[in-house]
Formats: sequence, C-alpha cells, structure tokens
Amino acid sequence: MELHRLTIHELRDLIQKGEVSPVRVVQDFLVRIGQMEDQIQAFNTLTPRTAVGFAKKFEEMQARREKLPPLAGVPLAIKDVICTKGVATTCSSRILENYVPPYNATVMARLNAAGALMLGKTNMDEFAMGSSTENSAFKKTRNPWNLGCVPGGSSGGSAAAVAADMCAGALGSDTGGSIRQPGGFCGIAALKPTYGRVSRYGLVAFASSLDQIGPLTKDVRDAAILLKVIAGHDPLDSTSANVPVPDYEAGLTGDIKGLRVGIPSEYSIPGMDPEVESAIHEAIRVLEGLGAVQEKVSLPHTDYAVATYYLVATAEASSNLERYDGVKYGYRTPRSEHLIDMYMKTRREGFGPEVKRRIMLGTYALSAGYYDAYYLKALKVRTLIRQDFTEAFKRCDVIVTPTSPTPAFKFGEKTDDPLQMYLSDIFTISGNLAGVPGLNVNCGFTKSGLPIGLQVIGKPFDEETILRVAHAYEQATSWHRERPRL
Repeated sequence: MELHRLTIHELRDLIQKGEVSPVRVVQDFLVRIGQMEDQIQAFNTLTPRTAVGFAKKFEEMQARREKLPPLAGVPLAIKDVICTKGVATTCSSRILENYVPPYNATVMARLNAAGALMLGKTNMDEFAMGSSTENSAFKKTRNPWNLGCVPGGSSGGSAAAVAADMCAGALGSDTGGSIRQPGGFCGIAALKPTYGRVSRYGLVAFASSLDQIGPLTKDVRDAAILLKVIAGHDPLDSTSANVPVPDYEAGLTGDIKGLRVGIPSEYSIPGMDPEVESAIHEAIRVLEGLGAVQEKVSLPHTDYAVATYYLVATAEASSNLERYDGVKYGYRTPRSEHLIDMYMKTRREGFGPEVKRRIMLGTYALSAGYYDAYYLKALKVRTLIRQDFTEAFKRCDVIVTPTSPTPAFKFGEKTDDPLQMYLSDIFTISGNLAGVPGLNVNCGFTKSGLPIGLQVIGKPFDEETILRVAHAYEQATSWHRERPRL
C-alpha cells in the first residue's frame, strides 16, 4: 500500500484501528519526499528525526492498546511563516535565515496535542508577499502538475507538497488569497477561515488585520478535520473570536437541497481564461443538480478591492516589518560604520525586492500628507466591501466564484509586471478585506492538464456551510481524485 497516496481521514482510521504503524506511515512519506524534493523544491527545512521519534511513541501506545490522540501519526507540512519551537522559521527571507523560535504558535500546540507530526517547513514567497512562490530567497517551488509552472503563492510550498503526496496535509496562511490561490493552481482543497476563527499567535505578521491560518488538504473532509483541530478562541491572540467551534466533519452531510448559491456579476471579468469560465459554469450546474438554487447577487465595490488591499496590506506590512533592524534577532550586516548605516545595510541586504517594494508603498501611504488621501480612504472602501458581502448574504447562503482568473502560469511570466501578478488574487482579496471564509475546491482541468479552482465563500464563522457545499460538489465529481503524474 502506498500510504503517501492516502488522505488524512484514511490514514487516521487505519492508525486508530491499529492496521498500520505510525512509523511506517512517516517512513513512507519521508521516502516520497526523498524521491520528489529535487523536482518540486517544496521544503525549506525537514524534521525527519523528530517525526519518527513521535511516531515511535504512538506505535508503542498502539502496542499497549492505549487510546491515541485523534490525529496520532498523521504527517503534515507547515508553512515557514508559523513559529515552531526549536525549528527554524525563516519566512523564506535572508533576514530570518537563522531564526529559531523559542516557542510554538498556538496552531502548532493544538496540532501537537492532536498527535499530528510535522515533516518540515515549506517554502513560500518571502514574508508571504507574492502569488507565485518566486519571491522566496531560497528556491522556486514548482507546480507538480507542470514543473514549468508556478504553484501559486504565497503558500506555494504547502500546496505543492500536498499535491505531490509529500505530506498528508499542510498549514498555510492567507492574507489576500495565499491559501486559496495556490490550492487552485495545485488542484487541492484549501480553506481560509473567517478572520478570528484561528489564532494568529505565532504567525509571523504580514498584515495583521488580514492574515489568517488555514489548511491545505487532498480533499474537503481533510480540511474539515484540520480546521476542527486548529480553530477556537485563544487568549494569546486579542483578535481571536470567542465563538463555538462546530464539528465540521459531522456537518459534511452532502445535503444542499434548497441552499441558495450567489453568483456575483462582477466576477465575470474581461481577460478571464475561457477554460476557467467554462469550468465554473459547469460546477454551478452540478450544484444545481444537487438541489442548490442559483441567485444573482452584486458586490459593487469589487473593482476597488485590489487597490484597497494594496494600501491596507502594505501599510500594515510597513509597520510590522520595522522590527527587522539587525538589533534583537535575525540577520545583521557584517559591515557597517555606525548605527544608521547598520540599519540601512541590514534591511537592504536582508529583504528581497518584493518586500522592499511593499514596505515603500506602505510607508508612503502612511506618510504625512498622504495618510488621509490613501490609507484612510482605503479603510473606508474596505468598509463598503464588507457591506457588499453583508447585503449579498441576505439573498444567498454561499457565494461561488472562480478562485483565480487563470490556471497556473509559467515561471517568469509575470515577474516583470507586479500589477499583473497582483491581479492573480483579484477573486480572493475581497474575502480577506471583508473577513469572510473562503474555500478552494478543484473543479476541472485545462486542455493542457492544469487544475482549475472553484471558490466557495461563506458568511462570517459559517465555515460549516462552505465545507458542506464543497464536499457535496466533490462527492458528485471526481476531480479531487486526480493526481499529478510524477
């Protein structure tokens, strides 16, 4: 049995029944990583010794017929922006190349308590700033469906690792689409929860009012399982919401009869790939065949979402990245004449071009004379975008859109035109500005064999419904069972 081909729920059930050893599971995935990593370049750091060590403890518990934690022995990959005690957390940046956190992020503490094993930390766009994982300081992760194409970003390493069966599931972070867009490009389930649903404690900050951690998995059931583990109130995060966490897996009933699916007219844009548009229309027909009802809705301020996002996010990034100055931790230039020179050279040498670009944009937007004209206005438009969703959800239960206007693009295709790169996230950015949950599910392939993503957006803290809709769609189709031929 090729254990690395199995889903989280399949592995969980085998381990819980004692039909397979956790050590064998981990070893199977480590062999797979050994076979694929040179091609895919998904990981920045691997932790095989620690993973095998914990697997042996669970194997001993199996032998003694002791009750195992719910995810005992299930191997996961973690985006390199989430703090892991004793394991390097680099954010794929030279400035944090040797940083080893002295503590675990809350999501790591919860995964550890559930028995999940970390195989390693995945590559990403530096400080989560990018849509292609081409901005990493260390390597370019490749898309398992076509090694000449990007895996999306910024959680490209996590998405590629899941798609290539190098882990059973992964965690990523999403500030403007960084879970859903790579999920779409790599053909996997990828969920951005409601802002506040999952603790941000231990997530290295990019834009604090937008960032959210979520799962990337082989199917929707796995996304529900991981979300249940990592969700919930955390007193260490002041933005964490104190609301009940449902049993998401139990909610996957497959029944969506009478459910109202909103189709926003603003998301049919010029320049959208015709194969993407066709796949989305077919997916909507499948949902209608399952008993869902199509509703036309409007999100009138969608045209302003990209501009609003790149003012709000860059302003917050400018503030958050002030801390990397070569004084307390992280990289420090070896050559400087005085303190100011040290600051300048450290940041010049430690940050990559995209991070510098966003810091400069954000600093400009916050500067005297421009704050009201740019940042304050962006905050007002953000409120209008949030109100658009509130009004739309009076007419529907979920909103369905493409995840991205195109399938995965080739390396270098958009690096010379930042605006074209930014537009890759045009369908996902609004969800972060509004704080609503969104989930990518694979809804087909282009003629060239690249996955196409369907995004299901829900009401705040209603992940249960978008998971149910996506799961029902998955059960009615077979796209999620397709695997790259590697």
